[in-house]
Amino acid sequence: MAQDTAKKTIKITQTGSPIRRNKTQRATLVGLGLNKMHRTVECEATPEVMGQVCKVAHLLRIEQ
Repeated sequence: MAQDTAKKTIKITQTGSPIRRNKTQRATLVGLGLNKMHRTVECEATPEVMGQVCKVAHLLRIEQ
């Protein structure tokens, strides 16, 4: 039986600069597909992605 599961996506925009941040926060931004200011990506809201977003939430704007 096939179920229609609507995948929840979130729109993430980088609002803070990675300058003077530690390497793990910079790597998290790159992992999310963000490496420059005011870039926006749409990601699936999986637990892994939400964990990354929580780690650098002070540098992001999240829209659902």
